[in-house]
Amino acid sequence: MTLRLYYENPYLKEFEGKVLECRRAGAEWEVRLDRSAFYPTSGGQPFDTGVLGESRVLDVFVDKSGEVWHRVDAELSEGETVTGKIDWERRFDHMQQHAGEHMLANAAWRLLGGHTIGLHLGKEEVSIDMDLPEGRTHITPEELHALEDDVNQRIQRDVPIRQWFPTEEELKALPLRKAPTVTEHVRVVQIGTEEYCACGGTHPSSAGQIGLVKILEARPSKGKLRLIFVCGRRACVLLRKEHELLHEASEKLSTSVENLPTMVGNIQAELREVTRQRNEARTEMLLQGAEAMYENAPLREDGIRVICRQISGDMDGARALAADLTGRGYAVAALAAGDGPRLQYVVSRSPEAGVDCGKTLSQAARATGGKGGGRSDFAQGAGPAEMLEALKEAILKG
Repeated sequence: MTLRLYYENPYLKEFEGKVLECRRAGAEWEVRLDRSAFYPTSGGQPFDTGVLGESRVLDVFVDKSGEVWHRVDAELSEGETVTGKIDWERRFDHMQQHAGEHMLANAAWRLLGGHTIGLHLGKEEVSIDMDLPEGRTHITPEELHALEDDVNQRIQRDVPIRQWFPTEEELKALPLRKAPTVTEHVRVVQIGTEEYCACGGTHPSSAGQIGLVKILEARPSKGKLRLIFVCGRRACVLLRKEHELLHEASEKLSTSVENLPTMVGNIQAELREVTRQRNEARTEMLLQGAEAMYENAPLREDGIRVICRQISGDMDGARALAADLTGRGYAVAALAAGDGPRLQYVVSRSPEAGVDCGKTLSQAARATGGKGGGRSDFAQGAGPAEMLEALKEAILKG
């Protein structure tokens, strides 16, 4: 069984190990050593990368028997001793994120009664899913701030982090936050005097090395609460980027960062008013051409006029134009609004026209990958441009 050196020293960046086995795995190789400092994917924490001799380590995993395997890009000779070097920037980032997760999960447990049921440590963000009392899936801004403050105050106090394998008797006496998922060789991480949790991951020796925990979002996910956050250097990089973007935006709008929300609100209000006026003008222009559309529309054998057009207005304009056209009598109007790949559709008819608008639109939508439906005299939907031709063909056939 591979001796896992990171258990005793998560700061070990370089080591020597003997190659016990090297097997082919497609275009790559899988290597088993007598000892290794490479962390294998487990417990929500991703694997370490680095090199073994001249081979790049592409993945590290544990098989069903508990053996650690290193997937590498070049073959190693069985029996040789190789030097392993850990990608320390990646390892320490994972240490910061994982320890920060422990502290945030503990704060949510103490302050909100939340029980963490899942961890995902991604390249850019970290997330935990948790059960809250009474099935809550939301928290208030005040609760979110309380979680952040609780964790960061402990980080600033630089509370110690201990990682060890307690004896069976010692384990029974520990106030674990949740029950271990294994029954043998249980490893415990203790942070300060409040967080005790079974965990096989790598963590720094004190909370101050985490630097900072910043919660980015708290939202429902599959009936649970999901907290998305970043720690350490990730938090610094994110705050720097957002700081630069805020100042860039404030300079472009000739205002202060503090006044940005008010300025953006004013711009949004102005845009809504301009959009309303533009749409009203478009609708007026459409209605001015309604008589010509009606008079020039093709006739079915039963004398019903069929107007099938793509217009430049919005849905309000399409509805207004359809009402005008069909209000003139003996007409069916199928109008497509917009200029993108997916258009908005309105189908309307005069009382004299024997067309079921809802059924006709629904059938055309299914045939062309769109969607829609409605009443016999009026229907709405959305779909590609070819949906208009399908509607025209169906209406002309009657």
